Amino acid sequence: MRTVSLTYLVALPVLTHCFNSFVSNHCRSCRGRPFVDLYALREDVTREDADNAGEHEEPRDVDAMTRRRLFVRGQSIVTSGALSWVMFGGAENNRALATDEAENKRIEIFEKASQSVVFIDTFTERRDAFTTNVLEVPLGSGSGFIWDTDGHIVTNYHVVRNAKSAQVAILSDDPSLLSGLAVDTTTKPSSMRVSSYGGSSYGSTSSKQAVFKATVVGVDPGKDIAVLKVDAPAKLLKPLTLGTSTGLKVGQQSLAIGNPFGLDHTLTAGIISGLGREVKSPIGRPITNVIQTDAAINPGNSGGPLLDSSGKLVGMNTAIYSPSGASAGIGFAIPIDTVKYIVETLITDGKVVRPLLGISYLDSRQAKTLGISSGVLVLDVPPDSPAAKAGLKGTRRTETGLIEIGDIIVKVGDTVINTESDLFQAVESYKPGDFVDITVNRIVAVQDELVTQQLTLTTQLQPSTIYEVTVS
Repeated sequence: MRTVSLTYLVALPVLTHCFNSFVSNHCRSCRGRPFVDLYALREDVTREDADNAGEHEEPRDVDAMTRRRLFVRGQSIVTSGALSWVMFGGAENNRALATDEAENKRIEIFEKASQSVVFIDTFTERRDAFTTNVLEVPLGSGSGFIWDTDGHIVTNYHVVRNAKSAQVAILSDDPSLLSGLAVDTTTKPSSMRVSSYGGSSYGSTSSKQAVFKATVVGVDPGKDIAVLKVDAPAKLLKPLTLGTSTGLKVGQQSLAIGNPFGLDHTLTAGIISGLGREVKSPIGRPITNVIQTDAAINPGNSGGPLLDSSGKLVGMNTAIYSPSGASAGIGFAIPIDTVKYIVETLITDGKVVRPLLGISYLDSRQAKTLGISSGVLVLDVPPDSPAAKAGLKGTRRTETGLIEIGDIIVKVGDTVINTESDLFQAVESYKPGDFVDITVNRIVAVQDELVTQQLTLTTQLQPSTIYEVTVS
């Protein structure tokens, strides 16, 4: 604002002087300029003053009055014109410019990273009630980002959960990168479609997007991560630069890019407002060491990247905490160190195998209503499972209708267990097939009295079964 005011104060007297000189017929350099048609204006004012002079009995100096009226009206035009000229940069440069280096840096990061962020549409099948034909209908949408030049796309598992098919839209502002790609104008997802990208442009070049059919490489519901693959030209694939979530500090700048509410390639900015948070995955397993940010994250942002101030990928946006369902300033992102390990495993093996006890348990919040303040209550132990062979007991209803509390896991190896989150973290430090000591509290009846016994049982950990989503 200070620069605009100073320029305006300098430019206005010059333009006003030029106008005054014209009225006095002393300045001929301004005649014929397209800034304002002063000759036409003078004729209008002269005609108006001549008409008004006829209404009075005494004659007036019409020419003098004309010059005064012309001066007032013209000066108003010059003033508004000068202000517009200064604020919009003149005829040669009417683009809005960044005001500081930080803003320029943020724009640069977005323009580079947005071509690595994809728009994901998912579809499901529904049978028509009248024709009984199976139709493909939209299921939802989300975000994702390009992982490598082989066509791997990373997103959240819950974005593609329950989907029968999916398509990925990749943005490019270079028309030459889209040359040679066939255009498909149908609404049904095809293997590839090129279309105009409305609502965004870089400079004067409109961006376009190529839409590709996606297949699932692998998913990890326990960490809410999925890897898709598209058959896209390598020249169109621009992976994000990977950073690290190790050493992040609260207060660092964070940038989120995604497609909230279907508004593709939206940028929001904020700071990292918390570290070490915990959220639950779609299957109830805890995701630990989650990054908290106040950058606006809304439905549709899921799977999009969280960037640091240098434009490097530090997390994947996955969830929000909000009573309304929209952004309330508390968003969560899976740290990139976790994402990197899972993605590389899925690309290599197609699945992530984790060790499991093979039991079902009661949520710790519900267990507190039963008077269990610490530990994890075992609900069920499958017959013939390693846990059952080790002697773990689940909760059951007796023949008299009473509830018999099962074992309460209080320690795995040397790790004390207070909640199910502690249990998952302790078990994941082992490998499938390892034998581990489980310490439990068991309530037994001794001479009509309930007594708590502490037992240590040894069981073999089972490999986890990864849920698979078929996207064809």
